Amino acid sequence: MSGPTRLARRLGLGDAVVVGLGAMIGAGIFAALTPAAAVAGGWLPLALALAALVAYCNATSSARLAARYPESGGTYVYGRRRLGDVWGYLAGWGFVVGKTASCAAMALTFGAYLAPQLARPLAVAAVLGLTVLNLFGVHKSALATRIIVGFVLMVLAVVVVAGLSGAGPEPVTAFDQGPPVTPGDVAQAAGLLFFAFAGYARIATLGEEVRDPARTIPRAISLALAITLVAYLAVAIAALLSLGPTGLAAAQAPLVEVVRQAGWVWAAPLVQVAAAVAALGALLALILGVSRTVFAMARDRHLPGLLDAVHPRRRIPHRAEIVVGLAVVALVIVVDLREAIGFSSFGVLIYYAIANASALTLSPEEGAPPKAIPLVGLAGCLGLTVTLPTASVRAGLVVFAVGILAWAVGRAIRRQRPPAAS
Repeated sequence: MSGPTRLARRLGLGDAVVVGLGAMIGAGIFAALTPAAAVAGGWLPLALALAALVAYCNATSSARLAARYPESGGTYVYGRRRLGDVWGYLAGWGFVVGKTASCAAMALTFGAYLAPQLARPLAVAAVLGLTVLNLFGVHKSALATRIIVGFVLMVLAVVVVAGLSGAGPEPVTAFDQGPPVTPGDVAQAAGLLFFAFAGYARIATLGEEVRDPARTIPRAISLALAITLVAYLAVAIAALLSLGPTGLAAAQAPLVEVVRQAGWVWAAPLVQVAAAVAALGALLALILGVSRTVFAMARDRHLPGLLDAVHPRRRIPHRAEIVVGLAVVALVIVVDLREAIGFSSFGVLIYYAIANASALTLSPEEGAPPKAIPLVGLAGCLGLTVTLPTASVRAGLVVFAVGILAWAVGRAIRRQRPPAAS
């Protein structure tokens, strides 16, 4: 009898870094600068660095847990194994609600850059169109990911050069514009910018496919985050010098405004296309990821069993995909971009707080990271969560309270069911 099926270990360090860049370099940087600049002003680069530090700790903790539990589900699995069923459920719930809000933010970013006056209708059309594509089994390929990453990096380089060449007449004082900024403002901006690093832990899921994973995955995480941080810092500094904190905070499509400020009118359509392509690529991947998590939670009866269904011919979780698509459309209609980013960050930060808490329970024999990493990650996630905009925190607490209530009700129902006949 043959042994268990194993995936081929074909990916080296460079391949793993590209996967990480594909997960991070996307539409987040096109969207998150404006709300972050509104609170952090000229301290935006420091907020970016803080968000990257928390992201690094989260990704490292996730990588060690993924090596210990090479199963689908991420922190939904780690929380249940290390902390108990309710914590795993809350991680899954945080992922679903946070990433559903991310879908709305990506859709709104697509609309804002393509045609600001039609942002919501275009966002709704994008969500419905990609949901239908997913129902027919259309997936983004690895080649498409590399093409999108390369194109977006090229356009971000154009934005940086334009921003530096088109800086205002007093670029040094541009960082001093606006009201005084407090440490709490910087932390809130970091929480909003955390959205732009979403996907960094994707590298941690490659345990069965990379050569020498114990060595390769941690190095790939560090390199991918470093490259992303450098790119984002360059864009943020160029945007601040070009528009100033006040202008950046008011821009609906900030990177388009940067190239226009420089007089590079020809580059504006290029930036619009890059933002739209990046947003659609991220939206497609997010809808796929959220629907699969919804399906997994429904299979465990942590969500309604009606969603535990696979299409007989296409072999996809069609009901989960439809429900996720409709939920995203509802969010697109009722929230603005900043609200979507704030709510997304709240849910995902809770998700990674549970990942860090789970990593703290690992022993050295189980591949535990240095204690400082999950401790800083846990403190960072919780700290950034409470500094998010009040409306985001309030909405997040309400949604998590609903999730806990649903878990308690479902648990009571499962206990009352008679055991299945043997």
